[in-house]
Amino acid sequence: MSDKSAIEWTEATWNPTTGCDRVSAGCDNCYALALSKRLKAMGAAKYQTDGDPRTSGPGFGVAVHSSALHIPLSWRRPRLVFVNSMSDLFHAKVPTSFVQEVFEVMRRTPQHTYQVLTKRSLRLKRIAPKLSWPSNVWMGVSVESADHYERISDLASTPAAVRFLSCEPLLGPLPALPLEAVDWVIAGGESGPNARPLEADWVREIRDQCVHTGTPFFFKQWGGLRAKSGGRELDGQLWSEKPEIHRAEAI
Repeated sequence: MSDKSAIEWTEATWNPTTGCDRVSAGCDNCYALALSKRLKAMGAAKYQTDGDPRTSGPGFGVAVHSSALHIPLSWRRPRLVFVNSMSDLFHAKVPTSFVQEVFEVMRRTPQHTYQVLTKRSLRLKRIAPKLSWPSNVWMGVSVESADHYERISDLASTPAAVRFLSCEPLLGPLPALPLEAVDWVIAGGESGPNARPLEADWVREIRDQCVHTGTPFFFKQWGGLRAKSGGRELDGQLWSEKPEIHRAEAI
């Protein structure tokens, strides 16, 4: 948990759940699993405080952390918050009642803007009617390849105020993206020692589609073993567009 984040498209992270498992090729080099293993090796679980659940038992098993629900309530300064950087809120092992609790905390803290990202779009679609959707929740799905356009369709069926795509790690071209119900697109390459290659034309194709439809586009990184040194410029330009943020006073 952190009220600061190195992720370029957010400002803070909040992990009311931890743990996950593989659902598609985009999961193969999961940074959250790698981080979990490093924290365990360092003994981090022995000194976590204030409901900060970075790891969740042996391996990377899914766990919910009711003690972490209160954390955004203590943040008075408005933040752009990535929810569950170490998990997937719509994992089948996260009870619907707990997802509802998370959404209630987001409703009670309108000064923050929350970014929720899932690969489990079918469950998102199924339980979306059971959730209260405050205007400060941005809902996104991962679309790492053209094999997963159904996630965009599932996302479009939700009543989120802002819907976004995370095309990261981008593993292939994404032609004819259905952007009619999409408010933001993030794209980026994979980092780490097993990073898969990213073709510049794949990124250009996404950028051009976003420009054509007027959809904000954010290019996060080229990736590779040294992702930071690879830079974020695409054809000599930084693309850091985001939807407009509307913040209300704390309740």
